[in-house]
Amino acid sequence: MTDSKYPGLLERFIKYAKVETRSDDQSKTVPSSPKETAFLKQLATELTELGLENVRIHPQNSYLLATIPANIDRPVPVMGLLAHVDTADFNAENVNPQVVEDYDGQSDIPLGDSGYKLTIDEFPSLKKYAGQTLVTTDGTTLLGADDKAGVAEIITLAAYLKEHPEIKHGQIQIGLGPDEEIGTGADHFDVKDFGADFAYTIDGGPLGELEDETFNAAQAEIDIQGKDVHTGTAKDTMVNAIQVGIDLQNQLPVHDRPEKTADREGFYHLYKFDGTVDHARLVYLIRDHDKKLFEARKEALRAIVRDLNANLGEDRISLNLYDQYYNLKDALKGHEDVVELAKKAMEDLGIKPDIYPVRGGTDGSTISYLGLPTPNLFAGGENMHSRFEYVSVQTMEKAVDVLLKMIALNAEE
Repeated sequence: MTDSKYPGLLERFIKYAKVETRSDDQSKTVPSSPKETAFLKQLATELTELGLENVRIHPQNSYLLATIPANIDRPVPVMGLLAHVDTADFNAENVNPQVVEDYDGQSDIPLGDSGYKLTIDEFPSLKKYAGQTLVTTDGTTLLGADDKAGVAEIITLAAYLKEHPEIKHGQIQIGLGPDEEIGTGADHFDVKDFGADFAYTIDGGPLGELEDETFNAAQAEIDIQGKDVHTGTAKDTMVNAIQVGIDLQNQLPVHDRPEKTADREGFYHLYKFDGTVDHARLVYLIRDHDKKLFEARKEALRAIVRDLNANLGEDRISLNLYDQYYNLKDALKGHEDVVELAKKAMEDLGIKPDIYPVRGGTDGSTISYLGLPTPNLFAGGENMHSRFEYVSVQTMEKAVDVLLKMIALNAEE
């Protein structure tokens, strides 16, 4: 296993990927899973052994925090680097990463003995990785590059700076947090305690991604109470909760779905639908980059629920609708220099910045609204949240390159 540019990066990533840390959206604890707590403690030991200072787990938000002290005398703005340790709602048990060295950029890649493949036809992005080392799944789990690639890159950066004191830099704050995938991890982030002047989440996808705009996001939880009676005497008596749920879904715009939208088009995403005649439950994700359209989407769903209840003659449908995060772009107004620093670092390294409105969100959205400007940088993952996830080792190395360049630019007089 070759890993010459930044010793330990590949090994770190594989070790982290094998640890099961999927967050739990049904949990009320912080973190949502004790597996996240155990992993954060493991990482705390590693950071302490690397010689970082003030290594601790925050008692309220469970972020693992650490400081790389400045090694120059003059004042330099404090940079923060953030990543999350949890993985998404896909099988994450017994992750078994596969290393494909010197990939030819043309061949399909079998994913272990699972019968699944990364095919060029389905995933043409593979073509740009000719000659590189890829890490894939074995086809039975996700990989967890979202965001253990970011975790590995930040810790490898810390190790590299400790080994190379000749690299002059200001103070750097590290924060590794839980529960990003369920949208709650940054809700209680303590900006004052973190102590940075600006920050970046290392949680993006392919090489060059620099994200300064996200969706506005809300979640809608809908419970429908039916009336289950014998089908033989159901006329004018039965209320089929499943059918009511179908009727509700059919009143939403047919094209406003993730699979039918792109770029700046928002959507309603029905991602859970469970039920019987007696009771049904639907969960929607509501997304839009435009705040006015976002608010209109929420009101449209409320109106559908009101109308259906009126038609039923009683309130059989309950709606719990709440916001999750807001568009990062709005919170970064007046802090464009933070984005420009990352952009210049990439350009200086010959990496073309890919700045676009991301169709998702990051902890940086929430943290920016808490007062710490935090755009998002690439970590390298492709096809995230799935068995087809993979990451290029060379892209991970370039992520560390960019962080080093940003640190150097930040320290310039």
